[in-house]
Amino acid sequence: MESLKENKDINVLVSGASVAGLNTAYWLLKYGFNVTIVERASHIRAGGQALDIRGPALEVAARMGILDDIRDSSTQLNGMSVVDALSGKELSRNTEHTVTRGKHDSPDIEVLRDDLLKVLFDTVGNQATYLFSDTIVSLHQDEKGVDITFANASPQRFDLVIGADGLHSNVRKLIFGDEKQFIRYLGHYVAIFTIPNFLNFDHWEVIYQHEKAPMAAYIVKDKESEARVYLGFSNDIPLEYDYHDIDLQKQMLAERTVNVGQDISKILEYMHQSPNFYFDSMNQILMDTWTKGRVTLVGDAGYSVSVSLGQGTTVAMVGAYVLAGELAAHKNYLQSGLNNYEKVLKEYVESNQKFAYNSNEEQHLSNLTDPENIPDFTQSVVPFELKNYGI
Repeated sequence: MESLKENKDINVLVSGASVAGLNTAYWLLKYGFNVTIVERASHIRAGGQALDIRGPALEVAARMGILDDIRDSSTQLNGMSVVDALSGKELSRNTEHTVTRGKHDSPDIEVLRDDLLKVLFDTVGNQATYLFSDTIVSLHQDEKGVDITFANASPQRFDLVIGADGLHSNVRKLIFGDEKQFIRYLGHYVAIFTIPNFLNFDHWEVIYQHEKAPMAAYIVKDKESEARVYLGFSNDIPLEYDYHDIDLQKQMLAERTVNVGQDISKILEYMHQSPNFYFDSMNQILMDTWTKGRVTLVGDAGYSVSVSLGQGTTVAMVGAYVLAGELAAHKNYLQSGLNNYEKVLKEYVESNQKFAYNSNEEQHLSNLTDPENIPDFTQSVVPFELKNYGI
């Protein structure tokens, strides 16, 4: 990679207006890079799961000046109920701990994905150039830059390209090849979707159990908002299906969900009408390197941890901070910045992935009416000392 003169503007393309993408864009802009963000959706995506910001990611948010904004946007759940799916009877309630948020006295933050994206999008603001409803079609790099062809926008040339486009990364596929060589399947599928809050709960979580095993979660941030529902199933081998065929995915989920009781029946009915539906297998992305030439990956695109422990957001925010910081510290020779990004972050990523994989092997959620069976995901936080790039 040719070295860059100190006075040259550095143009970076970030693929994905995701948590990883918007965090990366923020830090790059802070350090004086020119940033373009390309996003397949027409705007930041609505819906999505409740995300957890823990440990070093809290410090990243504080350094961005958005920690209070994220806390204000958090779910602030007051507690949870465990309900028998068949009878609808409440079996227990807990006002100190929820399955998704963890212990209420923890400093960690649970925030809905779209609420976090809004905070990040507002923070980045118009400093970045956005290409919504677009995607990268081809990518060709040489010693001096990367030529990009888009589906809709005119071709452009960039100094760097960063793939922050998730588990099924388009950038990773274009540069590194088929995703099958990098995916470690963890044996489960999960769907997260929005439905009307037909139960009229307020800052509350409901876990539905059937035959003493959890089968669904229903989360409400506030009474006037929609509910987020988690449904899933296990399968010994990965299923072959079209990732873009949402109707097919809804059908797959409905066929594998035990339709018991009025509430589950109502949830399944609303699911088919939900405009914000996410479905995927629980996977990890394992790569020897995240970088090839002037292209690198951040977050799930390069090192998905899996949703099982809720560490993905924390790892993505830390990864974005380190990537941008190392690039800023090596503006005259970006390859050194990319090399240091991997050197500094690799052990932290691998520790998180190992923790998640081992927990997935050991984790068998049982009767949650016993508080001892409610998992404490705060125990999964892997420490990481943030460098002060101070550039």
